[in-house]
Amino acid sequence: MNMYLKSLNRVVALGGGHGLGRVMVSLSHLGSRLTGIVVTSDNGGSSGRIRQSEGGIAWGDLRNCLNQLINKSNVISNIFNYRFKGIGDLSGHNLGNLILKALDNLSIRPLEVINIIRNLFKIESFLIPMTEKAVDLVAIDKNDILIYGETAIDILKLPPKYLKLYPDVSSTIEGLKFINKADLILIGPGSFYTSLIPILLVKEIALSLSNTKAIVVFIDNLSNEISLAASSLTVFEKILIMEKYIGGKMIDALIVTPDTNIKGVENRLIIRDFLGDVNMPYHHDIILLNKALDKIIKLKNY
Repeated sequence: MNMYLKSLNRVVALGGGHGLGRVMVSLSHLGSRLTGIVVTSDNGGSSGRIRQSEGGIAWGDLRNCLNQLINKSNVISNIFNYRFKGIGDLSGHNLGNLILKALDNLSIRPLEVINIIRNLFKIESFLIPMTEKAVDLVAIDKNDILIYGETAIDILKLPPKYLKLYPDVSSTIEGLKFINKADLILIGPGSFYTSLIPILLVKEIALSLSNTKAIVVFIDNLSNEISLAASSLTVFEKILIMEKYIGGKMIDALIVTPDTNIKGVENRLIIRDFLGDVNMPYHHDIILLNKALDKIIKLKNY
């Protein structure tokens, strides 16, 4: 089962939040051959409040991925995912975010923090922040008005003219190393404008993606996003936007739902026989995702 997928030396997944976490869990059988590159530009919720108070990167998406990879029967994992309630200063804060930020203050670089948690919970797969510098996502709307921060961009009703990071930041050396050695690169699922695009706006990452010899797969969402701007996009428009920021055609295959409109992308390898997890609607089924990726690798390499 999944013989082609298991034969790969390096798989890299790009994204954030629940989507990337689900992909990482689905492919965790690859162990240290799997790497996730995680978005770090969130300015909302607990992560945003910590950034406003303490500075640094947004830890929420990294915490989400780490928590999904942690053995759920572990009592400590419940502590790591605990969210404070009530009306006090801690209300709404995720304990995992606070722990990660505390470790960040005690460490030389954020990647050290991630590796501390990976070692603590015996997570073999790697997680790399898209950058270790504080950064925000900025959009320019159709009226050339600047929209600052992911939370404001998420409520746009129309697609922005373009997006950028402020300030310009560099990728980690480790992230680029894993991308450059990848046999398979996965983008998505996740919030299109705020979980996927920010990673492609890091110039070194975009350059590495434009030069990759890996098979690149876009995994679309199983349902429409809450964001009106993102939900209005066809899969063809998403591909065009991603490749515009990357700087050339590089997406080889797509995993989409059976009812997805594929007009404009017929020249790509398309896997449509894909369903969600019956126990968790809107989450990709782990077994089916592995089968779909295995099929893509077989068709592209043989």
